[in-house]
Amino acid sequence: MARADLILDLIKNSFSGNKYQFKKVVEAMIAEERSKQHTVLANKLQMELDVMLKTMENDVSHRNVTSAATPPVVNNFLQEIPVRRTFEDLVLPENVMKVTADFVEEQYRADVLRSYSLEPRNKILLSGAPGTGKTTYAEALAERLMLPLYIVRYDALIGSYLGETAMRLRQLFDFVSSRKCVLFFDEFDTIGKERGDSQEMGEIKRVVSSLLMMTDSLPSYTIVIGASNHPELLDKAVWRRFQLRLELPMPDAEAIRKWLRLFEKKYVFDFKVNLSKLAEELHDNNFADVENFALSVMRKYILSIPNGDVPSIVSCELENLKQNFK
Repeated sequence: MARADLILDLIKNSFSGNKYQFKKVVEAMIAEERSKQHTVLANKLQMELDVMLKTMENDVSHRNVTSAATPPVVNNFLQEIPVRRTFEDLVLPENVMKVTADFVEEQYRADVLRSYSLEPRNKILLSGAPGTGKTTYAEALAERLMLPLYIVRYDALIGSYLGETAMRLRQLFDFVSSRKCVLFFDEFDTIGKERGDSQEMGEIKRVVSSLLMMTDSLPSYTIVIGASNHPELLDKAVWRRFQLRLELPMPDAEAIRKWLRLFEKKYVFDFKVNLSKLAEELHDNNFADVENFALSVMRKYILSIPNGDVPSIVSCELENLKQNFK
């Protein structure tokens, strides 16, 4: 029999209409029943879950067609990003994976924490050089939590008149605080700069203060992710607001080799070269550059079928990559 806390969560999410959390609870029950060798029950649960997921997909498709129902703030200050990446697509340091797993579990089992007067953590600050996977991490976290992902549009958010940006921030935060979602601030140092920076005008300093207060007021089911290429520029108070601070490093040769293996598996594609040697050749490139390289090789091979020579294409693309960085 499934644990009592899972059954309680199942009933609660069923009545509240929270299909995302409902799915996670059922998945946990299926895993538990399989571990107890209750295969028949686990299979029945899986079948019912598959039916529910199909219904959810149809609902999402219908909502996407009716764009008139999209709240104005999404079009004005936020961009909803389709969630396609998963953590299985990423190569992350072991410590980042462990901390992320703890974070996800806190969100899944928030009711347990609240029964002890605790709230799950909901704010993550990502730092690292461009192309190390910060945006992809946000997408994968949204996928794992089954939440929509919104990216802040700075071009529309930051106004030229006194108080305009703070007012727009308030509209943005009012929107995200009323729903479960992942709010992603890319290049967070754009808006969260150190208030003591002598180069910044008073308006930016006021914006940072507003941002800090609004972030504090968000409910724990709204996930905030800030990403910065220059964390040293961030206001010290901004650092304190984020319960988790994760650094995504530039990939070494071993990380690139693992990523190439994942790429082969995902696309059912064979580079037909020694991946360790290829990874050494790609060393000093970030994940974004490696992905562009891999996709370029695959495209050229597909367009050259049936006479395509993958190793030759790999060599040619490596040379092009080196020329681009000269």
